[in-house]
Amino acid sequence: MSVESGNGSVDSLLATEHVTKAFGGLVAVEDVSFHVKPRSIVSIIGPNGAGKTTFFNMLTGLYKPTLGRILFGGTDVTGTRPDIITSLGVARTFQNIRLFSSMTATENVMVGQHARMKAGLFGSILRPPSVRKEEIAVRDKAREMLAYVGLAENHFGQLASNLSYGDQRRVEIARALASDPALLLLDEPTAGMNPQESARLTEFMEQLREERALTILLIEHDMKVVMGVSERITVLDHGTKIAEGQPEEIRADDRVIEAYLGKREGGQQG
Repeated sequence: MSVESGNGSVDSLLATEHVTKAFGGLVAVEDVSFHVKPRSIVSIIGPNGAGKTTFFNMLTGLYKPTLGRILFGGTDVTGTRPDIITSLGVARTFQNIRLFSSMTATENVMVGQHARMKAGLFGSILRPPSVRKEEIAVRDKAREMLAYVGLAENHFGQLASNLSYGDQRRVEIARALASDPALLLLDEPTAGMNPQESARLTEFMEQLREERALTILLIEHDMKVVMGVSERITVLDHGTKIAEGQPEEIRADDRVIEAYLGKREGGQQG
């Protein structure tokens, strides 16, 4: 179902309406309407510089759209602060892992629960029994999330900077899950992974949807992952949406082939 200007799709968890982002004279994303249904796995793909991460940054409140609207659960969240969007049920990971290197894996995941904690400033200073009880629950949940994403228990107390790249990815996903999101945005989650690790992550995304009723939106360059896990794919090129559909439709779309491989001239690909 296409997004209808003014209301968005009635069955969409996330919808954008004619979203545009300009940085001075540079238009990074132009007039993109888009929707994601609950409990679906959807991918955004496109060549380098296509505007994918800029689009993610608008969805999560890091950038405010120059034009257009963003709706989450039917609520207009255009230009809303990132912490508020997180509290509404949106979590993300980043293409370049952003963990606190001087904190342990457990502490990093505890940070992810901040939006759900009840203790305010005075509670944190005075530390009454209710706050101490909440801190214990937060630590226990952090350890539960780390186990869920497959981090070995003997790594829970290690500094993030001492973990392998794959384990740092696991911690980052655990931190995102700790905020109890309805929508999980993954930015290049398989970057730096070998084929076996990528296959395991693909299985894990399907597991998250089935076990936690999560909706997943990912940016990904690995076409095997994209085609294997996505129900729907949106393709951006130079900031505009050039194609959208099921994997088999995208695979055969001439505009997508041209965007990735260049124009066909005289039987040659430029």
